[in-house]
Amino acid sequence: MRTEQNQLLTRIGPGAPCGLLMRHYWQPVAVVDEFDGAVYPDMALRPVKALRVLGMDLVLFKDAAHDGSGEGPATYGLLDRACPHRGADLSFGRREPLAQGGGLRCPFHGWKFAPNGRCLETPAEAWRPDSSGQGRKFCDGIRQRSYPLQVHGGVIWAWLGPEKSTPPPFPLLDCFKAPASHSFAFKGLWHCNWLQAFEVGIDPAHPSFLHVFFEDEALNATGSNAAGRQFRSGSAGDVGGERWPMSRIMRELNQPEITVEPTALGMQLTALRKMNANFTHVRVTHSVFPQAFVIPLSETATITQYHLPVDDTHTYWFSIFTSFAGPLDQSAMRSHRLKANPAPSFAPLSGRHNNWGFNAAEQASTTFLGMGEEDINVHDQWACESMGAIADRTTEHLGSSDRAIIAYRRALAKAIETVQAGGMPPGVANPGVAIQASGPDTVDGIAPAGNWQNFWQDTAAAKRTGCTWLRGSTAPAPCHLVQAT
Repeated sequence: MRTEQNQLLTRIGPGAPCGLLMRHYWQPVAVVDEFDGAVYPDMALRPVKALRVLGMDLVLFKDAAHDGSGEGPATYGLLDRACPHRGADLSFGRREPLAQGGGLRCPFHGWKFAPNGRCLETPAEAWRPDSSGQGRKFCDGIRQRSYPLQVHGGVIWAWLGPEKSTPPPFPLLDCFKAPASHSFAFKGLWHCNWLQAFEVGIDPAHPSFLHVFFEDEALNATGSNAAGRQFRSGSAGDVGGERWPMSRIMRELNQPEITVEPTALGMQLTALRKMNANFTHVRVTHSVFPQAFVIPLSETATITQYHLPVDDTHTYWFSIFTSFAGPLDQSAMRSHRLKANPAPSFAPLSGRHNNWGFNAAEQASTTFLGMGEEDINVHDQWACESMGAIADRTTEHLGSSDRAIIAYRRALAKAIETVQAGGMPPGVANPGVAIQASGPDTVDGIAPAGNWQNFWQDTAAAKRTGCTWLRGSTAPAPCHLVQAT
């Protein structure tokens, strides 16, 4: 890859070609839990957060006039951070109480803004007569840029396209249809470009090395993170009546046969690991263009992970865990993840500054990488951050196991070219695709070697049929609007 091509695919600022493409898609900007005072006590006093998204400085706040304490959903406001008066930082603004009508007030001169950006008060300014002799408030002519918001899957989503542009319908994938009891969302910050963060999730070969454990755990292992230890102890099915843990599958079968198929949403990735003449391990995952992947966490749960470009050298990953069986223990999952990614920034405690927690003794005896057993997220973090803030793809040597990476980069380059030419980008930016979006189905299991296609489709269908919150549901759920216009 040439240097200019690498820059084309990675730069996401307001004027960059890839940044223009990204603004055709709904972007995750916060987890709803971040504004829950019962979860994060600081937010009970002041639910206001400074954000940096696609190279832009913004402020997100939960309006007191619609704080969720009464009827109807909470209302959030996402505004440009610089006050339109003199440019002071609105993320330090006063979140006005309900008794004063709500809104966000700039501490510099008291200008107050509604969630939709309308300027409500400019208290130092007098009334001004208009041509008819009637009084007119100075604030009537002021409006701060605001951005449409929706809430789905425990995540707050923003439309960052051109002002007054019409966003496409929100794509109601499975993770956005699940009830709150069967869904859990969390985020974390990585110090690297969004593209290398995303590419690790569409690489089916890396778990057989990066996430290898030399010893297996009991298949019924429990604990605070039982729903989050992917590749550690989860079962992949059975061979001749013998249950195999995922850690053994990944460790012993390290040369998968990978196929990539285009879909309306993005790509379907299939990785086959031949076990013997009779059985094959099949793993089906998906990418949702341009920045999400959907992977199986277990036989009854998935992870849908989006990658938000903060700027060119920082990325927030947003993971939505979805259970197709019983409810999730959200408190335990949150507690475990906060130990590694503490609020309010959710920046990891491990990083380049401490060698990502590398332990040579562990690498020699316990794990292939040597960076812990409890959370494989730090494994991926090391892989992405150790490449540098923006990976130098001009020095890569890609092979056949990288076919998903190659296919995705070609699709990304083509989409950027389409947008530059004034065309419609692919996937859920297209309203026709977004409104029909569903699934996508994933599987991790052991199949008959000659009939793995039917196996994975039957397994996925059985999971959906047995899911109480999907059963009998054919129409997408209604859009959840959370910002006044």
